[in-house]
Amino acid sequence: MTSSESSTSSSRNSTPRHRQRSNARSANNSPTTSILKRNAMSRKALVPLEHGCEDNWTWSRRHRSKEVVLSGPNDRTVHFHPNWSKGTAGVQGKRPLNNGRFYWELHVSQRIFGTSIMFGIGTNRARLHANSFRNMLGENVHGWGLSHKGVLWHDGIALLYTKRFKENQATVIGILFDGIEGTLTYYKDGKCLGVAFHGLDKIKEPLYPIVCSTAAKTEMTLKCARRDFVNLQDRCRIVIMKHIKTRQDLIQLKLPAIISNYLAEALGDYTPLRQVDNYDLLFDF
Repeated sequence: MTSSESSTSSSRNSTPRHRQRSNARSANNSPTTSILKRNAMSRKALVPLEHGCEDNWTWSRRHRSKEVVLSGPNDRTVHFHPNWSKGTAGVQGKRPLNNGRFYWELHVSQRIFGTSIMFGIGTNRARLHANSFRNMLGENVHGWGLSHKGVLWHDGIALLYTKRFKENQATVIGILFDGIEGTLTYYKDGKCLGVAFHGLDKIKEPLYPIVCSTAAKTEMTLKCARRDFVNLQDRCRIVIMKHIKTRQDLIQLKLPAIISNYLAEALGDYTPLRQVDNYDLLFDF
């Protein structure tokens, strides 16, 4: 090989590597990559109770329907209607979650169908079994639940909340219960669906996690459970916000920006949900 051939060969071999490095740097600095990075950071920052501690509650073998079978480590997996279904079955958490902030995730199997699969909370007076297919959690004042049809239930009233879940497709449902501010918020596959219920801080009875289903061979597993520590600062904010109803009220106080921003987090601006009329007759459901 001549010196000129060697030089040409070296030049040809080095150019692609140089371009690869250049292209890699360009890709890392591209607007699309930057957006993806920001979105990833945003999702990470929005993880509920990320800085909380692990909680170890599980499902109750005592407070459950006869059509519920518990299994797995610490009884965290719930099997509804293991043979066939002829009604609605539910199970309650082992201990109440009042006076704190709690987040848990339910990994739901792909068997999503039927009249109602529900997730939420209730008192120990909420029914855990019915010999009919019904939206059991929220049928009265003792429960607050979300059905797989995207509808909230409490005191027998149905409110449109989110899109209907896709049938026969596994999903992860997150539930954030803030017993201090009295709210219940749902997440679906990592996306926050917004505050579903308010005023839960006024409930004097113990509140327990509850899930129920009408569908045969439904399975849910409690994969994540965390709790937060409530500090004096949070408690003071709750007292202050009882006297502040709008952002304009907050602006008029002329507080330092850092304090105003902290207080504004608790304003809870939201659009009222529309009540569902003739629920069972709606084509969309």
